[in-house]
Order: sequence, then C-alpha cells, then structure tokens
Amino acid sequence: MPDDADAADGDAAGRDATRSASQQAALGVVAVARRLGVATGTLRTWDRRYGLGPSDHRSGTRRRYTARDLARLGVMRRLMLEGVAAGDAARAAIDTDVDVLLADDPGGRAAIPPDVPAPGRTRRGGGRVVPLRNASPAARGLARAAMSLDGDACAAMVTTSVRRRGVVPTWGDLVVPVLAGVGERWRTTGTGVEVEHLLSESVEAGLRAGVRLRRPPATVRPVLLAALEPEDHRLPLVVLSAALAEAGLPMRLLGPRLPVRALADAVSRTGPCAVFLWSQGAAGPPALPDPAGWAAVRPRPLLLLGGPGWSERDRWQSGASWVADLPEAVEAVRVVTATAPTR
Repeated sequence: MPDDADAADGDAAGRDATRSASQQAALGVVAVARRLGVATGTLRTWDRRYGLGPSDHRSGTRRRYTARDLARLGVMRRLMLEGVAAGDAARAAIDTDVDVLLADDPGGRAAIPPDVPAPGRTRRGGGRVVPLRNASPAARGLARAAMSLDGDACAAMVTTSVRRRGVVPTWGDLVVPVLAGVGERWRTTGTGVEVEHLLSESVEAGLRAGVRLRRPPATVRPVLLAALEPEDHRLPLVVLSAALAEAGLPMRLLGPRLPVRALADAVSRTGPCAVFLWSQGAAGPPALPDPAGWAAVRPRPLLLLGGPGWSERDRWQSGASWVADLPEAVEAVRVVTATAPTR
C-alpha cells in the first residue's frame, strides 16, 4: 500500500492536472471582452464593484474566466442591454443558476447576448422587437431572445425563473406578456409564427428542467388534463401540469386533440377526482363530454373548464366549474384533491 506521503503527492498531482485543464479551457480578459462586446476596463470594473470576476483568480496570475464565469457575465450583459441598472443586473447574475445555461453548452457560447456579434457570429434579429407594455426587464429579455430565435436562452431564462419563483409567477409575469406581445405582432404584421412556436417549445423545456417534483401519495385520485378534438393548443396544459407537479398534486396529462371516447376510457381507467379541459377556440369549439357517462366512477369526477374557447352556454349546460386563470386552476385542483375520497 502507498504511504501517506505518496497519497498526498498523488492528490497534489491530481489537483494540478485539474487546474491545468481548467486554465486551458478558460479565456483571458481580451477574449471575454470581445465575446461580450464590452471593453476590458468594463470587465475589471464589474469585478471590482460587483464581484463578477474570474472565480479562480489568484494574486499574481493572469485573469482567466471559466465557462461559468462567462455565463454569469452574459446574464449581466443581457439585462443591461434591456436597461437594467448595473447593480441590479449584477445581483441577478450572481443569483442565476448558470449551470442551467451550461447544461447543453459546456463552452459557454450561450452566454453571448443575442444582440452582440462575436467572432464568427453574425447579428441576429434584425432590430425586430416585440411590443411589450409595462413588462419586467426579464420579460423584455425573454422577448429579445425569442425574436432572435435563441431557444437555449429562452429555456434557460424560464428554468431560472421557475427555480427562483415557481411556475405560477413565471407564467404570469414572464411568459404571458411575451406570448401576448408575439401574438399582437403577428396580428399587426402577419409575421412571427416561428417565434411563437420556438417560444412555446422553449417554455416547455424550461419548465421540465426547472420544476422540482413533489411526488403525491399513491392513494390520492388524480386529475386528468386534456384538450378535446379539434383543439390543438398544448402549452396551457403543460404549464398547469408543471404547476400541479410542483405543488405535489396528482395529475395525468393527456394532451391536445383527444377524442371524447378516449377521455371516457381514461376516466374509467384512472377514476379521477376531476377532469380539466382547455379550449383556446381557434380551431373551433370542441364537443363537450357528458359527465353523466362517467357514472361508473364514484363519486363522479368534477369537470373543470379553462380557456377562452368555452362559451357561457358550454359552462352552464355541462354543469362544469369555470377557472379563469392558472392560479385559480391550481387552487381548484388543490381543493378537489383534498376533499376527494382516497382510492
């Protein structure tokens, strides 16, 4: 067996090798300044004033920025481009989970703000903007990334917000204003469908990465989430499923364009305490199911309706409960699962 001295030498050699590899992967001040589109003096100021410098810097050595350092600086640069004060941007950058940004981008390329051209990279977006009224700096940043078709950045922003604030605030304060702005831009210009599609996919990816699941008790009856034919909007169902998973409430996501017969089969197989149906209405009104057909499930599941596609007549004839927004939907599910008999 090696003695303690040999073991210590081996540990030291391992640390030296790791440090050497890290330094080889790191970037100097000039390279980072070029990548972010700022002066080298600005980087030194950010280090001195806000502590956003090289994390492994030692006195007497050259400043070398790792991918994590670059990602954090990229967050600050993005926010400052949106008009956020330097101090506030720095605090947000320090609080950001940059590992999310680097999950699929070990080299830190995603840290480059979409409006800043870097070597070998052309400016994207062409100065196009999304009309946002009274939106937060974070929402404006998400809109800019969406217009640049920067899906990785959009997903990372959503993930960071979900982990810091939760699904409901992220949806209401960050995502909804941008989706509304993209929709308004499409109505006025006839362009931007690709932006909406990318943003929707990115939001789903961000939610999946950001939600910390709380497993509900196996004895609690679930809630079914679906949109009936011909409704093909999926994102509202995904957002509600993420909010319920975050709250530890049981659910089954069946998705859009579900036939009424398939919903009836799912009800009989799972014995849910409630069924939530979404309708955007763009593809035409779906045929409402008849809850009387669910009589085999006792007690009969509560029918919850959400979305602008349902009319007052739909709600009245079905005897359903109406939920106006995401917080109401989560609370309705919370109440029905708390009062429903266990399996």
